[in-house]
Amino acid sequence: MSGFARHRRSGRIMATFTGFEAELLRSLAAQLVELLRNEAAVPQDDTDPFEALMDFSGPTTAPEDPVLARLFPTAYPSDEEAAAEFRRFTEGGLRDGKAQAAIAIIDGLEEAGLPAELTEDGLMIDVELEPPLAEVWMRSFTDLRLALATRLEIEEGDEEFWAALPDEDPRSQAHDIYEWVGYLQETLVHALSSR
Repeated sequence: MSGFARHRRSGRIMATFTGFEAELLRSLAAQLVELLRNEAAVPQDDTDPFEALMDFSGPTTAPEDPVLARLFPTAYPSDEEAAAEFRRFTEGGLRDGKAQAAIAIIDGLEEAGLPAELTEDGLMIDVELEPPLAEVWMRSFTDLRLALATRLEIEEGDEEFWAALPDEDPRSQAHDIYEWVGYLQETLVHALSSR
């Protein structure tokens, strides 16, 4: 398992994934896109661009799904009316931005050679990102980690619980994925900050 690093000459951010790792990352990003676009808060793609810009008919209540509630927290917890107005004007665009960031991961992996269906053992995927696109990936890694942490109910200081789970427990495997995405995010932050 390797993380991200900056190429000294080109300045690009690079990583090499096994086919399995790339497929796992694509699957996580695709699941996030599906979750983000599975409610009425999603902007309509077939709308006139000006009309879409002027459409403030977004949701006014917090999402019911715990992951979405974590990704889109209430801006004004003590003022319901202000929170509803803020959500109505911002959530649709925020959802679309997060979905586009996750799609950038999918597109990047596929452009690097990840086939539509992984059938080959030993496949290695070399990803090269310009720094602005690497920042998009980094933001999506944050969303993926929040989603995983929420689903797994990870809390601060519960490391002993996770360490004590047997390897065959599905929660342990999902926690390993959460840790792996954290590692990718950490190496990406380091690569972006190095010159």
